[in-house]
Amino acid sequence: MEEKTWYRRLKGIDQFRLRLVLSTLSGTPIQIEEIRPDETSPGLRDYEASLLRLVELISDDCSVVISSTGTKVRYKPGVIVGGKHLVHECGVSRSIGYFLEPLIVLALFGKKPLCITLKGITNDFKDPCVDTFRTTTLHMLKQFGVPLDGVELKVVSRGVPPQGGGEVILALPIIQNNLSAVNWVDEGMVKRIRGVAFSTKASPQFINRMISSARGILNNLLPDVYIDSDHKTGQFAGRSPGYGISLVAQTTSGCLISADYAASYPYVNEMDGFEDPTETETLMSPEEIGVKVASMLLEEIEQGGVVDSTHQGLLFLLCALCPKDVSKVRVGLLTPYAIETLRQIKDFLGVKFDIKPHTPTNTVILRCLGSGLKNLSRKIQ
Repeated sequence: MEEKTWYRRLKGIDQFRLRLVLSTLSGTPIQIEEIRPDETSPGLRDYEASLLRLVELISDDCSVVISSTGTKVRYKPGVIVGGKHLVHECGVSRSIGYFLEPLIVLALFGKKPLCITLKGITNDFKDPCVDTFRTTTLHMLKQFGVPLDGVELKVVSRGVPPQGGGEVILALPIIQNNLSAVNWVDEGMVKRIRGVAFSTKASPQFINRMISSARGILNNLLPDVYIDSDHKTGQFAGRSPGYGISLVAQTTSGCLISADYAASYPYVNEMDGFEDPTETETLMSPEEIGVKVASMLLEEIEQGGVVDSTHQGLLFLLCALCPKDVSKVRVGLLTPYAIETLRQIKDFLGVKFDIKPHTPTNTVILRCLGSGLKNLSRKIQ
């Protein structure tokens, strides 16, 4: 007789990615109910269903059941296997950045190293862009003992909303046993700023205009500012016009603080009603984007912490997945997403964080005892 599966019941679609990751790593089957029940088009969005397909692609023996209305999902995790030559279409209703964050964490606990091609939107105004992942997110893993020699994110072609057409190749190693606990509280001082400005199906002059306006702000503060230009044409330029810039500040203690933004026409998302036609007529000028991203970066630096606000949730998740040893990290003002991340970590892994404000620097110091998660999927030699 088949054993009956017990599902942890959850309500609503909030924190969907994180719940999926925690469910998979902790081996907890979940049932999510009441997914947007009162909206005109209830149920899962296509990018959420696509994320479920991506998890299925890198797993073995996992099961996903979606109700006919899409308002209820049952997910039973399997074993993360990883693998080479995998391809996933991320669609054009959310950017590749939405898929990368959960994928990076899951791939570390796989049976084999992962090499996957993701197709869709590389740069937009909602999620961190692929450049931020390449320059900042992947380097965070080094702090937790992941060797960076097997880590690569290659941007083959760029794509912006609404049509996408971008492509990236992600390579990630597996961890041999577990992550290593961190004591990461030294922010250091900013010593250099690097970045990349891109344009697709738009004038290459836009790149120079974004760079000079960003430098106009940043050079007042430090001389070492270098922003690469990446003008894509032909098949590497995707299917829609757009331009944007991503910046990363490197500190003396090896911390990386990032900010990015891209200008493009709005998403054609039938699910969310009709777009306001006034939005489709004019895009932000390259100068405005350069100033906006430089200002965003300076705000992140001013807040303090060893990571920027978009990386707080991932930082806490990695701390919670460490061995049963104390990790200590410093962040700036806690974001609502980070606070919700701490709640979900407590629910799934039973890891509680000790949170203490550090008044002189206006930062917050968090300590936790890791859950002791080991990579049980990998092949035992």
